[in-house]
Amino acid sequence: MVTIPYFAALTTYFSYGLLFVFGHVRDFFRRLLRTSDAPKGYAPLCRDFEDFYTRRLYHRIQDCFNRPIASAPDAWIDVVERYSVDNNKTLYRTEKTRTCLNLGSYNYLGFAASDEYCTPRVIQSLQKFAQSTCSSRVDGGTTVLHEELENLIAKFVGKPAAMVYGMGFATNSTTLPSLIGKGGLIISDALNHSSIVAGVRASGAKVAVFRHNTPEHLEEVLREAIAEGQPRTHRPWKKIIVVVEGIYSMEGELCRLREIVAVTKKYKAYIYLDEAHSIGAIGKTGRGICELSGVDPADIDIMMGTFTKSFGSCGGYIAGSKELIKYLKFVSPGHLYAIAMSPPAVQQVISALKVILGEDGSSRGAQKLAQIRENSNFFREKLRKMGCEVLGDTDSPVMPIMLYNPAKIPAFSRECFKRNLAVVTVAFPATPLLLSRARICISAAHTKEDLERALEVIDEVSDMVHLKYFPQEREEEETVKRKQQ
Repeated sequence: MVTIPYFAALTTYFSYGLLFVFGHVRDFFRRLLRTSDAPKGYAPLCRDFEDFYTRRLYHRIQDCFNRPIASAPDAWIDVVERYSVDNNKTLYRTEKTRTCLNLGSYNYLGFAASDEYCTPRVIQSLQKFAQSTCSSRVDGGTTVLHEELENLIAKFVGKPAAMVYGMGFATNSTTLPSLIGKGGLIISDALNHSSIVAGVRASGAKVAVFRHNTPEHLEEVLREAIAEGQPRTHRPWKKIIVVVEGIYSMEGELCRLREIVAVTKKYKAYIYLDEAHSIGAIGKTGRGICELSGVDPADIDIMMGTFTKSFGSCGGYIAGSKELIKYLKFVSPGHLYAIAMSPPAVQQVISALKVILGEDGSSRGAQKLAQIRENSNFFREKLRKMGCEVLGDTDSPVMPIMLYNPAKIPAFSRECFKRNLAVVTVAFPATPLLLSRARICISAAHTKEDLERALEVIDEVSDMVHLKYFPQEREEEETVKRKQQ
């Protein structure tokens, strides 16, 4: 869990307090001077607080978000410059672009840009299968490529069978309701992704939340849930599923999978593992958190992942037993009704997997996996030595730099952009109101020179906006290390 430094917490509370006070004063006079935006007799479509946050904070800094790019999301990208004439409420594109070092895309293995092995095969598949099947999987949308990918991904993650979806978000949000319903219990990590939250809500099952990445609290929740049973009737639960992620995308933390698996086995609960950010990015051969943690994939009941990160494509997959996959293909709305994954996108994943597995006849896959580990650990260590508060674990390519204060969100983003560094800043509602951050994503496509250039910029900007919350502690750590040597 994040421990906010006292000074950062104080200034953050003070800043938001000022924003809320002056914002509500302006809203008071706004209501006096003009009528409600909603038509007469209608309730407002937007909830009050979210609308207030959008008008009073987001609009003022929205140039920091949704920046259009005009190139492939490689190590360097062309970012379109924009301007506003109404205090940032409306942004207009210009014809100018700025070439920036890309620290925002999930291009972990560098497959998002042109690749010597993948790209020619994708072009061939486009010529043979066209850009879309224009159909769901069950209505003529299944090609030989889809079947090949399902067999390949099952083999890669160590499961008997797999199925692919056209959208990563829908993989979670449509699979969970297919697995459990009324009379069931889902126990979810407190910081699970929005797609999991959507799937849990749609399922109709009861939900319990355990403290983020804390197996000890998970055991307490499980024990109490089993002892109490269903509400009112106290009957045994029909089914209990524990849902966790391999890498938590807003924290960069690795799941304590080995301990969590031990707890679920002890209480005979199913485990659902979301590997959207971990599959292909961690582990000696890229097989994700199971490989890194030394957990047998047979101990994971449902394995989920996406192709939008390490594989440079789109869509997602569910892997599990043959019986599970056969059942989901009959009942999952994401398979039955959604458009099938685009054939060229499928071919991209197949080709990327073959590179990772070394089936392209080269060692490029192993080199990429080694490079992403080396880049990630190098960058995280340097950021910590600067004195920045950096979340995440060793080997994780996701590393959030904590900003906290709302004024630092636009300041950090704009100053980095001026220096040709593209970063992603994240604020409410994607994070809690007080825990704004800049999320850095490292790629195997980054060279050592790229990373050193990025560190120089972040070092300079961090001094400008006062992000070095622990400079003295970092110096003391270095002093202790030198004495030990």
